[in-house]
Amino acid sequence: MAKLGAAGRMARNDGGDGFWDRPVLMNLSADLLYLIGGALLAWSGVVALQNLPAFPLQQVVVTTPVDQVSRGQIEHTARTVLTGNFFTVNLDASRAAFERMPWVRSASLRRLWPDGVELSIEEHRAVARWTPQDGESRLVNAQGDVFVASTDAPLPRLLGPEGSALRVLERYRAFSDTLAAAGRKPVVVHLSAREAWQVRLDDGVVLELGRDQPKHPLSERLDRYLGSYPAASTAVAGRLSAIGTVDLRYPNGFALRGGATPLPSAKELPPPPVPRPRAGVTGHLPRQAGADGRGCPQFGSCGQPEAA
Repeated sequence: MAKLGAAGRMARNDGGDGFWDRPVLMNLSADLLYLIGGALLAWSGVVALQNLPAFPLQQVVVTTPVDQVSRGQIEHTARTVLTGNFFTVNLDASRAAFERMPWVRSASLRRLWPDGVELSIEEHRAVARWTPQDGESRLVNAQGDVFVASTDAPLPRLLGPEGSALRVLERYRAFSDTLAAAGRKPVVVHLSAREAWQVRLDDGVVLELGRDQPKHPLSERLDRYLGSYPAASTAVAGRLSAIGTVDLRYPNGFALRGGATPLPSAKELPPPPVPRPRAGVTGHLPRQAGADGRGCPQFGSCGQPEAA
């Protein structure tokens, strides 16, 4: 009987090593359940808070001054994209929608407690009109970004291959600074597909600059023209309007050609090659003798212009 009792106690002891006889394991399991329950309760509270009608969006506060974007455009976009309440509104999607508005370069949004959204807008500042090779007229901002919008403001016109807007804008600024010494300013700057530059001034005269070359940079050609500008103006006094083109592609001078030069259109890019100046003067302009004594319709020594 004693043996049976010992065996029975051993059996009972073996059975007492289960989950309910391990306090440490039970405490760990309880802690885990409490943690999961607390997380579920917190998540349920957040969901319930988001769906409460007590936090609807009621205002959009624009923190930056706007000139081109109207209040109506902002209100229409806000009603369309600002869905949900203070907690559920998708700020990234809303920001992208505001940036699709005309004249908007960038936008930023943040929640404004308890029922609003704060909107900051950076507008494009148009500095020129842009006509690329595909023919669609657009605008260029001060950073060289091309954007679609309309304006009646008198702006210079830039033309060039697609993707060259910033490059042409930088050249326009350089030309403007240089030509200001003669009281002139460019109204059209054209970069052809063959890398040749053409500038039309506010008096209608077209400057054929050709390609920018290390030995004969564009700045040197403009300086040469400005250095002779007073003499050239005096020589053709009363007939300045007859000058259509000033060809600066010569290495040591420039030629004057009479007749109007039409502006290149988008469908004409790249423009046809410009005829080389001939000996003689078009439009009854005075003949200026070159350094070698030959008669040349230019100011400076004679020479062959670079190819167009």
